[in-house]
Amino acid sequence: MQVAGPGCSRLATQGVSCNHSKPPGDPIKTIVCIGSTHSVGGPVPMSDTARISGGSFTSPPGRDVELNSFKEASQTRLYPYSSRKEEEGREDEQQRPEREEDTGALTGYKLVLVTVGLCFCIFCTSLDNTIVATAVPRITQQFHSLDDVGWYASAYLLTTCAVTLPFGRLYTFFPIKWVYLSALFVFELGSFICGITPSSLGLILGRAVAGLGGGGLFSGSLLIITQCVPLRRRPAFSGFIMSIFAVASVIAPLMGGAFTDHISWRWCFYINLPFGLVSAVVIFFTFQTTKPVVQASLREKAAGLDPLGTATFLPAIVCLLLATQWGGAQYPWGDGRIIALFTLFGVLLACFVGLQLWARERATLPPRLLRGRNIWGSALYGFCLNGAMFTFVYYLPIWFQAVQGTSATESGIRNLPLVISNVIFAIISGVLVSATGYFGPFMLLSAAMASIAAGLLSMLHPSSGAGEWIGYQVLLGSSIGMGFQLPVFVVQTTLASTDIPTATALMTFIQLLGGAIFVSVAQNVFRNQLAADIRAALPMLDPKAVINAGPTSLRAMYSGETLTTLVAMYNDAVVHTFYLAIGLAAASFLAATVIQWRPSPKSISHPDSS
Repeated sequence: MQVAGPGCSRLATQGVSCNHSKPPGDPIKTIVCIGSTHSVGGPVPMSDTARISGGSFTSPPGRDVELNSFKEASQTRLYPYSSRKEEEGREDEQQRPEREEDTGALTGYKLVLVTVGLCFCIFCTSLDNTIVATAVPRITQQFHSLDDVGWYASAYLLTTCAVTLPFGRLYTFFPIKWVYLSALFVFELGSFICGITPSSLGLILGRAVAGLGGGGLFSGSLLIITQCVPLRRRPAFSGFIMSIFAVASVIAPLMGGAFTDHISWRWCFYINLPFGLVSAVVIFFTFQTTKPVVQASLREKAAGLDPLGTATFLPAIVCLLLATQWGGAQYPWGDGRIIALFTLFGVLLACFVGLQLWARERATLPPRLLRGRNIWGSALYGFCLNGAMFTFVYYLPIWFQAVQGTSATESGIRNLPLVISNVIFAIISGVLVSATGYFGPFMLLSAAMASIAAGLLSMLHPSSGAGEWIGYQVLLGSSIGMGFQLPVFVVQTTLASTDIPTATALMTFIQLLGGAIFVSVAQNVFRNQLAADIRAALPMLDPKAVINAGPTSLRAMYSGETLTTLVAMYNDAVVHTFYLAIGLAAASFLAATVIQWRPSPKSISHPDSS
């Protein structure tokens, strides 16, 4: 066996039989050693016995072998994978996880407390995505800051998306408990700044700080569940926790309007403080401190955090989100600033991809994670389905307010069918996946139902009755609830434990990014369609003035035939955003066809500990 790179003498201390020249018949061709990182130089068919740590591991003929990375002597393991000849119809060999027993699982009141604490965190971070929407008019009135409106929402979104993936590496190399509590502290600090700020700039900075913490809480909550809940029950618990994300996103504008009208807009941010405190206390005293997922020296941790990759990834995401939010709204798509942002995004993304290929196992996103079709298929599925969901989350309330003349509060109440059905089917989906071990069928069914629901909602018109908008929302909520959490289930039950933090952060990031991008796209579709309709039918009106007035002011500003025409135009513009959601739901169905129809490599009902 040949050994390349510095530190090869450590192989012997890690229990791996090592010679500097390959003995005849040795089943492993090459081990590349960089520090204490050992990985096989490609899948190698073997039929002999690989000797490790005084024991042995026998692989059947035609199987491959991989030596896991960043392992100390007590952790050195060899895992069997499918050979390349068996690749068709099976998961990529790098994606097959080790069989492991459930350890550290909580029961009874401790499990209940941890689950409640995590739900509080998810609820607060999800509220911050949309809660300022109904508070903006009062905030701009107090601060005289109409030009800063776009930053109140985007500051939180930008930092949340930008740091979500790097947090995956932090959760890999450091104890999950302390990384999570640190992220929660940063989120609470940002919320406190937002609540007490005397200026618009302070509010924007507070939102950005809160986003830095929020980016680590969503994926961290799902990782804590993997530590506390047995594998066979994990989908049900994760499904319930993830349903809180959808619930909070839908009811956030309702809560924001209630706080603004009856107390103060500052309570949109103060509300996070008691919930966050309860979560911190519960996690601190109930969740046991565990060793990092990967054991490594400080030098190896620094390299594994991929500072170069992070330095290119963060500004790339910021450029992309700024371009999609500003383009067509604040500046024309052909404006030099928008073109420059897209260009800079492309350059930085190319640099990031190159750095990931070069860094390999030390990358923010190790390239091998994306080789398995279940992983990239799930990522594409989550990206599209979440984009469709947030299109409806944002524009169904606008339809209620502008077309049916409801208040902001009443429009939130009319969204309850979507919320309730989402929660119910998220739990049902988790239970069914736990019982069957299959993901593919449920992802296909979810996407198909979402496509149908989106199509039905696009048929709404000014005279639509309650039976229509309630029934269509129930179908949409059921479909989204069934499939929203499944991409996370895939990575948490099919990957090795060392890959779960990074892969969970990847799926979380992809879903957040899908929502952020397609809400911006839907906004452009809505504004452009409404402006075009106004110019064509009501040339005496200024389209920009109508749009800026907002849906709740429509009936106070206009009456008679003008109001009737504007209501029809609002309906048409909202329906065009639903057409976008139809396309996204259909795309998620195509992505779901990639997912394999076979039980998870880790049997969910009966984990294999062999």
